[in-house]
Amino acid sequence: MSYFIFPDSGFEWRNESLQKPPKGWLYVRESGADAVLKAAYQNMATVWQGDFHNAVQVLLGIKKKVRKPVAADPDADIASLFHAHRMKQAQQSRILNMLAVEVGPGFVLHNKRAPDIYAALSDVYGKPNVKPFFLPLNLLLGFIGAHEWHKKGVAVSQIGGQIHVPFGVFSPLRGEYLDLLAQAPSTGFQTALDIGTGSGVLAAILAKQGISSIIGTDTNPRAVTCARANIARLGLEKQVEIRETDMFPDMRADLIVCNPPWLPAKPTSTIESALYDPDSAMLTAFLRDAPEHLNPGGEIRLIISDLAEHLHLRPFGFLEKAFAGAGLRITDIMKTKPKHKKAANPDDPLAFARNRETTFLYRLKKA
Repeated sequence: MSYFIFPDSGFEWRNESLQKPPKGWLYVRESGADAVLKAAYQNMATVWQGDFHNAVQVLLGIKKKVRKPVAADPDADIASLFHAHRMKQAQQSRILNMLAVEVGPGFVLHNKRAPDIYAALSDVYGKPNVKPFFLPLNLLLGFIGAHEWHKKGVAVSQIGGQIHVPFGVFSPLRGEYLDLLAQAPSTGFQTALDIGTGSGVLAAILAKQGISSIIGTDTNPRAVTCARANIARLGLEKQVEIRETDMFPDMRADLIVCNPPWLPAKPTSTIESALYDPDSAMLTAFLRDAPEHLNPGGEIRLIISDLAEHLHLRPFGFLEKAFAGAGLRITDIMKTKPKHKKAANPDDPLAFARNRETTFLYRLKKA
């Protein structure tokens, strides 16, 4: 999350990405996509004061213009293709975020035909604003959609219930990695740690398997709040405690579970921290420190895909060397193929890697 105050006016610009703010803004009541784009390419935001539905239509027009497919360089290596894809995504996001609305005090929009955004923004920011601020329209629509999903929840068969996830927390839509943990044997474990718990879904699966004492940790305050709410909603508070802390609490456990970010690349927003791990820093730290927090005879379970290897972001064999360096041995490997929509979409820019991806659960013990 990033806030920026325009020094000459005191107006605040809010964004969830790490993008630099615009150098200024233009107020309009009506405009076309081309005019908004022209201003955006000059690093000027367009603040829409007219009809809300018209603004949404202009945004759709901008998306059509900036999301035209670009032929990949046939001579580029695979890692370069991935980074070019990420750069294109970042550039498109920056341009789309240059069409904004002004949010009045108390999370109110004064645009004609504007929706009630109070609940959606309260979900993201908590306490209502006292002063007005600018918010990218594309981001606002994302907040509204995320709020509806938060209320509805995601059905998770492995726990026989719903997981409710707000904006800024990774949603457990990829069920294959949940299946792997649910299918792994759980007998003999009394205590467990879920490192980087996110929505709390893995901790909930462990609780449903009968483990009596589980601690889930996360550094993201939104994730901590989300996980605590999910655990309470599922009636698992007696088994699961969620703590806001970096990696490991000061204790040992019979079982340690981690589903780290799968790709060693730089995130461009808060929510992308659940997907991207620069230089595999979290993964490396987890494997380095996990053995110290394991009870004798205990087990570590690492859930991760090999997409990074197929994108040439991490060499094949990296994990095996990391396991050995941490004094760990593999006792079992469970694996499955992805079932999400992108994996079966031939038009996805990364289809060449996604169609070869495998998701793994590594069962590890001290060597």
